Amino acid sequence: MKELLILKKAALAGGRILAAKFGKVSYRLKGRANLLTEADLAAQKTVIALIRKAFPADGFMAEESPVEATPNKRFWIIDPLDGTTNYAHGFPAAAVSIGFADNGVIKAGGVYDPFRKELFLAARGRGAFVNGRRLAVTRTPSVSKALLVTGFPYDRAEKADFYCGFFSEFMQLSHDVRRMGSASLDLCWLAAGRTDGYWEFGLKPWDVAAGKLILEEAGGKVTDFAGGPWQELAAMGSQTLASNGRIHAAMLRVIKRRLGR
Repeated sequence: MKELLILKKAALAGGRILAAKFGKVSYRLKGRANLLTEADLAAQKTVIALIRKAFPADGFMAEESPVEATPNKRFWIIDPLDGTTNYAHGFPAAAVSIGFADNGVIKAGGVYDPFRKELFLAARGRGAFVNGRRLAVTRTPSVSKALLVTGFPYDRAEKADFYCGFFSEFMQLSHDVRRMGSASLDLCWLAAGRTDGYWEFGLKPWDVAAGKLILEEAGGKVTDFAGGPWQELAAMGSQTLASNGRIHAAMLRVIKRRLGR
């Protein structure tokens, strides 16, 4: 699959930029808790240039630029630096995330963690891999035996009590809850069997496009908070519940109850 080969090349190139600039860049604010660094922009420029050279007719949905739609309905969904707050503070948990969609269906995805040199890749129907090793989710049967992960959206200061209510309940029900600050890595680590379940509000398509496919190809499950699929690319990530599949229904019940559904 040519798209996967180009995706791999672009992810590695973007990751090299992140690694080279780590600890050397300042940041500016797009919002109270929404940071932007020179590394975001440089990585995105490189990633898009590599993909555009191979597929000049394709469109782009990238975090740091307007959407570029094209008639062929092929989109590359890019987060050049997922985990910018971590990165800007010298906390080494961030990644390049690239998803490829054709007619609204994610067909390939890649997430590269330059700090651990882990490249997660998946093509629809062909499985998911990290550095060539096939991925599989855990067989953890219940939330009571699970290690969970979450994240908080940019409006976390205004809605701290609301988000922390979910955190508190899941913390009481599970072995523990982690917060890494990079949604793409959260999904990939779940695919790799390092965690069992994950939920988050307010994500964007570029946060989850690649990770969703990687997790599903590893045997996991991703839905919104109603338990269904995202209906269109623009809605991807706004409500994200991901799991090994075995604990999905139990996590969904907690979320629905807290939302009053």
